[in-house]
Amino acid sequence: MNNKLFMAIAIAATLIIGFLAGRGLPPKPDEAATDEGDNEVLYWVAPMDSNFRRDEPGKSPMGMDLVPVYADEAGATPGVVSIDPTVLSNLGVRTAIAERGTLPRLIETVGYIGYDEDTLQHIHTRVDGWIEKLATTATGDPVRKGQLLFELYSPTLVNAQQEYLAALSSSNVGLKNASRDRLAALGLTESDIARLDRERKVSQRVSVFAESDGVVADLGVREGMFVTPATEVMSVAQLDKVWVVAEVFERQSAWVEPGQRAAVELDYLPGTTLRGTVDYVNPELDPKTRTLKVRLRFDNEGAKLLPNMFARVVIEGVPVSNIVHVPREAVIRGGTSSRVVIDIGDGRFESRKVLIGIESGDRVAIRRGLKEGERVVVSAQFLIDSESNIESALERMGAAQ
Repeated sequence: MNNKLFMAIAIAATLIIGFLAGRGLPPKPDEAATDEGDNEVLYWVAPMDSNFRRDEPGKSPMGMDLVPVYADEAGATPGVVSIDPTVLSNLGVRTAIAERGTLPRLIETVGYIGYDEDTLQHIHTRVDGWIEKLATTATGDPVRKGQLLFELYSPTLVNAQQEYLAALSSSNVGLKNASRDRLAALGLTESDIARLDRERKVSQRVSVFAESDGVVADLGVREGMFVTPATEVMSVAQLDKVWVVAEVFERQSAWVEPGQRAAVELDYLPGTTLRGTVDYVNPELDPKTRTLKVRLRFDNEGAKLLPNMFARVVIEGVPVSNIVHVPREAVIRGGTSSRVVIDIGDGRFESRKVLIGIESGDRVAIRRGLKEGERVVVSAQFLIDSESNIESALERMGAAQ
């Protein structure tokens, strides 16, 4: 009884060990071909080294299992990969059709609001002197036409007034006219000279008044300071009109010209779009930012637009017609070339080099490498492109053997 039991246990153990050993062995080439739909296995290759090939399963020099290469894979088109529909669904692959038509040249950039420099009034004195009384004391102060800005004491002006009064007392008409002209050249107004004619009294201080409404854009002095004709005492700018200075990238500089329509949006006025036109294009690039300055002019009713506000600017350039274009996200940009992934049907995809053109909004023009109506991948294209590049590289390496 004990012998029979021992024999039964030994037989069972032998069967189990044989079964387990059989599962651990790699399938034979014929079996692998049957499991893969009767595809013929041409050879076995190392996963990390396509030059290491064997006619039967085994291990690579790195200790990895060799991978079978089937006949249908060896004859595949370089750069084309096949992906199972389930995998495509998991990757979330989306596609779009390459279209042919007109592509607007929309220049999307930023800009800054500034004073209308045509209305900017720079105030200097024509003689040396001291600021005795400063009526406006801070940048941004509003001023009215005819308002007192400051009073100046200048020994030169005092002497010139005395000489004029002396000339008035004489009968020399030429000297009188010369003295009057000298006062006007030194900055005295007609009303100041008329007061001298009337009162015959020298004024120690000369008053300077604003020539127009506006705000103090820059204040360069303080009360009691000594100034010269080279000193910019202050500048006054009007706010009824403003400039929007936009910066256009160098590659888009040929797209913009005066008269083109433009739209401006500001965070200060959400939901409001200002419509205008390009007023002036600077003839040279900024050497630091490598951008082209473009000027827009807007009416500023109620002074809602304030200098140095940030603005988003869209300029409508001349459109390009009859060109193939795709969504911007479909283009894979490399160091020296750009590519798109083409959906050629039946779960097959091809990575193809293209020559891109202008970019406008969310569209990119394709100048070469893509035809109208072809379907491009716009999501998960990086994964498909990397896979196709690997397959193509392996194919080239295999052909070199």
